Amino acid sequence: MAGFSPSDAALEGFRLTRENPKAFGIWAAASLLVNVLSGVIDAFMPASVKHGLETISASDVMTGPQLLDALILTAPVILLGLAVLNIMAAAVYRLIFRHDDTRFGYLRLGADELRLMGLTLIYIVLFIGLVVGVGMVSGIVVALGSLAGPAVQGFLGWLSIPISFGVIVYVLVRLSLAPVATFAERRLAVFESWGLTRGQFWRLFGAYVLALACVVVVGFLALVVFTGAAGVVVLLTGGQISDLGSILNPKDVTLRSYLSIGLIASMILSSVFSALWNAVMAAPGAVAYQQLHGDPPARPLSVQPEAG
Repeated sequence: MAGFSPSDAALEGFRLTRENPKAFGIWAAASLLVNVLSGVIDAFMPASVKHGLETISASDVMTGPQLLDALILTAPVILLGLAVLNIMAAAVYRLIFRHDDTRFGYLRLGADELRLMGLTLIYIVLFIGLVVGVGMVSGIVVALGSLAGPAVQGFLGWLSIPISFGVIVYVLVRLSLAPVATFAERRLAVFESWGLTRGQFWRLFGAYVLALACVVVVGFLALVVFTGAAGVVVLLTGGQISDLGSILNPKDVTLRSYLSIGLIASMILSSVFSALWNAVMAAPGAVAYQQLHGDPPARPLSVQPEAG
């Protein structure tokens, strides 16, 4: 059975950014532009849209009509976020599968990105259906357990949580190559990933977990260094450590607050990390697809550095 190295797949994103510094710089600059645009949108966002976002992010359980109203209010913001995520993911896929197409740092807004956006919307609907279906089955099993007594019902209720979570993770991992297949094959490949990943769950799961762990560690170390340096600067300029939070994360979102040196520096760091995150988390699926699809890879797993 064809396979791939989970460690190679997990670390491919780091190799991509190291060997293609020009593309990575463009991705970071694009992320910075998105952050600035997000700040402007946030500053001028209508109160109704802010209320919708707060409703979606609230921990309270919403009714169907409440969720629908919130989604309608926030649809432009959600679609913009999906567009950005898919454009950045497509850039990583384009670097891997069409390495010679270097224009604009592999960033585009075309048919490939639109297909990925369509696939994302389809998968959001499927994910909601999956969560609802798993929840219904779990509820039925727990209800039937009550026939055997409270102790059995309690045990089944406790057991249903990890099992339900495991089922959802299993399905998501098995379907995780759909974006790569959609990009590589230039068509909407909704369920092809299920066949490609047969017998490969643990390899894929290990690759994703290792990639996530590595990028989180890098991000944490960068945050520690940045916060320490910012704290020193604040102290040297006569401020106090308690001022650091209000400088980097102002409560009042205004255009003036986004012009502070501390927040600009924070946004630059966040943009660089966002570009790294996108590369590291998108690359494992592309590597796995190359090895599992059966076609010879379009290039070595570790791409050649950009010329110039």
